[in-house]
Amino acid sequence: MTIEVWAPRAARVRLRRPGRDDVELTATDAGWWRAEATLAPGDEYGFVLGGADTARPDPRSRRQPRGVHDLSAWDDPASFAWSDEAWTGRPLAGGLIYELHIGTFTPEGTLDAAIGKLPHLVELGVSHVELLPVNAFNGTHNWGYDGVLWYAVQETYGGPEAYRRFVDAAHAAGLAVIQDVVYNHLGPSGNYLPEYGPYLRDGQSNTWGASVNLDEPAVRAFIVDNAVMWLRDFHVDGLRLDAVHALHESASRPVHILQELSERVDALSAHLGRPLTLIAESDLNDPVMILPREAGGYGLAAQWVDDWHHAVHVALTGETAGYYADFADPGALPKTWAGGFFHDGTFSSFRERDWGRPVPAEVASWRFVEFAQDHDQIGNRAAGDRLSQTLSFDRLAVAAVLTLTAPGTPMLFMGEEWGASTPWQFFTSHPEPELAEATRRGRRAEFAAMGWDESLVPDPNDPATFERSKLDWSETEQGDHRRLLQLYRALARLRREQPKLTDPSRAGQQAECAGPGRWVLHRDAATIYVNLSPQEWAVDDIGDEREVWIATTTANGGQPVEEGPVVLSPDSAAVIGGRRRPRLERRFAQYRPVD
Repeated sequence: MTIEVWAPRAARVRLRRPGRDDVELTATDAGWWRAEATLAPGDEYGFVLGGADTARPDPRSRRQPRGVHDLSAWDDPASFAWSDEAWTGRPLAGGLIYELHIGTFTPEGTLDAAIGKLPHLVELGVSHVELLPVNAFNGTHNWGYDGVLWYAVQETYGGPEAYRRFVDAAHAAGLAVIQDVVYNHLGPSGNYLPEYGPYLRDGQSNTWGASVNLDEPAVRAFIVDNAVMWLRDFHVDGLRLDAVHALHESASRPVHILQELSERVDALSAHLGRPLTLIAESDLNDPVMILPREAGGYGLAAQWVDDWHHAVHVALTGETAGYYADFADPGALPKTWAGGFFHDGTFSSFRERDWGRPVPAEVASWRFVEFAQDHDQIGNRAAGDRLSQTLSFDRLAVAAVLTLTAPGTPMLFMGEEWGASTPWQFFTSHPEPELAEATRRGRRAEFAAMGWDESLVPDPNDPATFERSKLDWSETEQGDHRRLLQLYRALARLRREQPKLTDPSRAGQQAECAGPGRWVLHRDAATIYVNLSPQEWAVDDIGDEREVWIATTTANGGQPVEEGPVVLSPDSAAVIGGRRRPRLERRFAQYRPVD
């Protein structure tokens, strides 16, 4: 076989295999080195650069059995016996995403253990499982955004073989898999790529470190080939692209890296005969991400909408500090409901400048991923506290209604569906004491600058911080946790069964504030009433052809209302639409979250 590596900074490159003589690689074109050698699955190897004597991992290593500082191991993706030949994928439109972190999703924190929880996701009504990054990082546990070997699956999660088992099992259960990938920076420990070549941009950085050098063709190929690997070799159905606003390249480049990715992925989708989805996390509020390429956009399938989160969070919690300040406007929730972005060219007080661009009316609503909680908005709080740790059950139920009737594609963060009491905190496992201390100091200084008591900020490198963040699955059968889970299941079912709740047209997505703490949100002929005020709210006569589909109110004796005024108790919501089939009406009482 041909062994190759891009190493333009090396004057000499040797392939090292334990117990065998080194093999000299020959310099070829554009910084590539090649040689003929033999590697069998499981064989360990690395590259010795220049006059050094220590081998470095392969930049495209698929497996790191002893961590990111040690030798790579050859992994053959064709060796796995897939059972998903009949899998045709799932479109994102009409879907429900469930975001999870492998290390804290189960007590074991492995991909194989996560397989055992897939029936829970199916019963919940999930269509797409989104995994936080699993690429290899130094240490035993962290969020995954400190990865340094993008092609390798973290060994503590089970490595590439366990990853293939997980995807195969997900497909067998009817679930698509979205993998979170990080192409905007590399972690602080175990990054040997700069020894090989100019992977990073000298003298330029973003929030997390040195910027990736997107003006180098080999680095762009490194990214595009990685995306293809997940989708083709691991049978993944989509990628969530982390913080694409931190992908910097020269303005003179003819094609943006995101457009290059979308073109390559669309071609692969046509070849494989199943939908492949690219989702951007973008802070820019710019619809260019999801506009078609022929209209000057990058052609991605969807993007996260933080504005929707912020509007809902402020409505539910009343928090207005920092970037939440602008969303104290009672019109924030209606505007994001109807238009996607709150800042669409308006002034952002947090950024101290005008921000964003309007969304063209023809953009389908499912292209916006909307959520009331996610890993960032929980974990980047000082104590990593979820909504469930500060809100009442009634308000958590309203959050459920807002999320699962949202115009966009709803996304849940693991445990949200039962109001998990466990926090999800910022945790690391840096083996280097100096890096652990720097992370600890930086985290506490960050929150001190925002007025937080430093003592409330947990030590990221303390193993207890990681352990506290693991879900407690016993809660799913307990009291209000169980009631909330029933509500999420009912809402997900309602979303699947009522076309109005997945209609991609934004024409019927109107909304208005009906007074302090009260909103009326429309999905065409369906209407969602939200009462977060301290008084009961009697809404207008719902008419002969409409009924309450789901309500969290304790008013009206806790019974479905056929006609006449619907009274919403404080901290409640109701979804009202056209009459349903009797089978659905019988389910109403069974899944209502009220006593």
